[in-house]
Amino acid sequence: MITVGNFIGGKSHISASGQTQPIYNPATGEIESYVTQSTTAEVSQAIESAHQAFPAWSAMTPLRRARILFKFKALMEEHRNELAELIVKEHGKVFSDAQGELTRGIEVVEFACGIPHTVKGEHSANVGKGVDSYSVMQPLGVVAGITPFNFPAMVPMWMFPIALACGNTFVLKPPAADPSVSIRIAELLQEAGLPDGVFNVIHCANEEAEILTKDPRIQAVSFVGSSAVAEQVYSNASAHGKRVQAFGAAKNHAIVMPDADLEASVQAIMGGAFGSAGERCMALPLVVAVGNDTADKLIAELIPQIKALRVGPGMAEQGHPENEMGPVISKAHQEKVLGYINIGEQEGAKLVVDGRNYQVKGYPNGYYVGGTLFDDVKPGMRIYQEEIFGPVLGIIRAPDYETALSIVNGHEFGNGSAIFTTNGHYARDFSMRVQAGMVGVNIPVPVPMAFHSFGGWKRSIFGALNVHGPDGVRFYTRMKTITTRWPDGQQTIAEFNMPTLG
Repeated sequence: MITVGNFIGGKSHISASGQTQPIYNPATGEIESYVTQSTTAEVSQAIESAHQAFPAWSAMTPLRRARILFKFKALMEEHRNELAELIVKEHGKVFSDAQGELTRGIEVVEFACGIPHTVKGEHSANVGKGVDSYSVMQPLGVVAGITPFNFPAMVPMWMFPIALACGNTFVLKPPAADPSVSIRIAELLQEAGLPDGVFNVIHCANEEAEILTKDPRIQAVSFVGSSAVAEQVYSNASAHGKRVQAFGAAKNHAIVMPDADLEASVQAIMGGAFGSAGERCMALPLVVAVGNDTADKLIAELIPQIKALRVGPGMAEQGHPENEMGPVISKAHQEKVLGYINIGEQEGAKLVVDGRNYQVKGYPNGYYVGGTLFDDVKPGMRIYQEEIFGPVLGIIRAPDYETALSIVNGHEFGNGSAIFTTNGHYARDFSMRVQAGMVGVNIPVPVPMAFHSFGGWKRSIFGALNVHGPDGVRFYTRMKTITTRWPDGQQTIAEFNMPTLG
């Protein structure tokens, strides 16, 4: 079988460790290939490759860097189907969802292609008599990205296009479960003209990856994963003087008001809760229904649609429509999600639609979980508090809007949140008062476009700056402000007071 190797200094490498980890096809449960597992020395080699490439790459004009990214964008579009198939094979999401992931990643590349404008700085003439002041945005050096399994293409592309455009070099540590697309992306970057060593991919265990948070050659670390690990990465990297953005878990809520368009709300909730089998940090696992009548109507509409979900392999079979939901990523994760359904039942939530023991014809060993619906979920329950990351939707009943909002704001995570209503007052009030970083009004998955920035609040993020958009540029550059004076003659009097230029 194929072994997916590292990509260091423009070349593919299999680790000298001889250690590999199997890559499973979640739809079948079968091993598709293997991924190499690197040593600490090989991680250091990837960092050194980026370190050696930095002087020449950072000296290249932003316009020339942008032109390479333009070529990369064209290659990504040319190979879109190939890349989507890689994602489907290793992650399990359906093909159209994989295509959507690539589109959102390519949008960040499009934003990064405008880097000559976004890093041009500011200029002020005559801040004092004969004195001008201007700022420049300069790259940091070698930066690293540690990314999760649920978006093996999009999340790295939140990071490296802007980092490279700003003049940094990059070391990517992708997930072991679905690593192939990151290597193909590295090859396409090389084909677009990216110099060797500017972008490197290293596959390793978490213990070896820890060097990325400590090595003095690394200037910044971007991480996406669980909150516990995000907090650890933030602490370790910050303690070693690095700039860090670490994105953690989520438990996104949607409030459904009595005046909401019921049919439209149900369709939005279905996509938000069960798209990508719920394996999204912006998934919608909790709905707070205002009023028992609202909850009853929602549940009555949701039950038949959840039961009718087309669940199966991510690639459409000949003569059949594409499935709406694929498997979860692994056997271990399948067992985790099923365990949460057991816990919810034990805690007293009402299991309305049971996704356990779900069978897909012809795929007895695939990692499938059927769409699941709980009613009467309470804030103290584990299925309310903890991120399940699976196709499990919980309904919480609230008597009024203020109670619903207090439930949403009382959660420890604040990634995204939404409200479904036709009342402008409630929509505006919610948008202003909800304690979440990304807010949707009649939109279930309010992921910002690439020219805005993505990030949550509370324990969903560690670090001051969000990813992509303007914050992405700020994260991958440091500002330098220069004040100049060109007098006709030399200064003849020493000035010991604080300079005042106005």
